[in-house]
Amino acid sequence: MSSPPTIGREIDPAPLLERLAAGPQPWVLLIDGRSGAGKTVLARRLAAETGATLVSLDEVYPGWDGLAAGAAAVPGIVREGTWRRWDWAADDWGGTASVDRTGSLIVEGCGAISRASRPLADHAWWLDRDDEERKRRALGRDGDAYAPHWDRWAAQEEAFSAAERPRELADLVVRA
Repeated sequence: MSSPPTIGREIDPAPLLERLAAGPQPWVLLIDGRSGAGKTVLARRLAAETGATLVSLDEVYPGWDGLAAGAAAVPGIVREGTWRRWDWAADDWGGTASVDRTGSLIVEGCGAISRASRPLADHAWWLDRDDEERKRRALGRDGDAYAPHWDRWAAQEEAFSAAERPRELADLVVRA
């Protein structure tokens, strides 16, 4: 596992785009890592550059205690392109969502890489970032909405990582 270069604090997508272009077409990419690692920023940039469909697990987690449920939904997203959407404002399910599964797909979020989802993907990338920097980024992005839940979510990340070992399942570890 190697790490592509970074630009400042963001990841340089060029070597990652080359990696995607060199593999099977269309492809499935899972992007995982702890909160604030840069998953969403990277996934959005890759989707814009490649035309891949992007599904963020932020739409899937059923609330602040939903990391495991979000991770469990990934195989269905990859296979069928459907999931139940969580409405954060209503704190309840918001209906069904779907994407076209004929093209390339990126699924990003904490819990994207698991023993169940990894065999379904062509690429699985784990993003690493310094813990203090991750927290600064996440709270800077979501502020007061996330701050009271940081420890609760981090405990779920720890439990998921211990059970599923997503970093070890990844075929690429990207250090930002």
